[in-house]
Amino acid sequence: MPPAMATDLAGVLRAASAGAGPGSSDFDLNPDVILPEGRKLRPAGVLVAVDCTGVEPCVILTKRASGLKHHPGQIAFPGGKVDPGDADETAAALREAEEEVGLPRDAVEVLGRLPSHETVTGFVVTPILGRITRPFVPVAEAGEVEEVFSVPLAHVTDPARFSIQSRRWRGQRRQYYAVPWGPYYIWGATARILRGLAERMPR
Repeated sequence: MPPAMATDLAGVLRAASAGAGPGSSDFDLNPDVILPEGRKLRPAGVLVAVDCTGVEPCVILTKRASGLKHHPGQIAFPGGKVDPGDADETAAALREAEEEVGLPRDAVEVLGRLPSHETVTGFVVTPILGRITRPFVPVAEAGEVEEVFSVPLAHVTDPARFSIQSRRWRGQRRQYYAVPWGPYYIWGATARILRGLAERMPR
C-alpha cells in the first residue's frame, strides 16, 4: 500500500471519488452492442464499504443467494434499487447494507460517489464510497445473501489484478472484467466498479 494510503486512507478515498468522470457499463468491453435510444433505467445504489477496523483495509462483498431471480450466486456489493422511501441512492445503499449484511448506517462515514454504472438488467447504479468506522458482526440476510466476506482493498485497487474474460450471453460472446480473490470469482458490474476505483487510486 502506498504511504499516502496508509496515513490518510479516508482522504485518499475522498479524492478518488471526487469529480464525476465518465460512467461505465456492462457493455464497456463490447463496442458492437448498440443500446436502444430512450431506454429507461431504474436507479439503484450500492455501498463500496471499506472496513478500516482490522489489520488491513478491506472491502465488504456478498455472495448472492442461489435462489434469486437476478444474478444468483454472483458476487455483489450490498445495495439495491432506490425505493420510494429512500431520499436518494446514498440512502438506498445504506439501507440495503444494513438489511443485507447487518452494517449499521451510523457505522459508515460516506466519503463520496463513484461514477454511475449501467447494468444489463436495466439499472443505473451509483456506487457510494464509505468507510466503516467501528467493528461490526456481519449478518447475512436470509434468502438474499448466502455469504458476507471481505477482500483486501489493495487487491481490488491494483489494476494488475484485473483480467478481461468472456462468456456467451444471449447468443453472443461478451467480454467483462474479473478480479478473482481466493474462491470468489468477482466479475461483471462489481469488478467493473472496482476497476473504476482502481483507476482513481494513487500509485
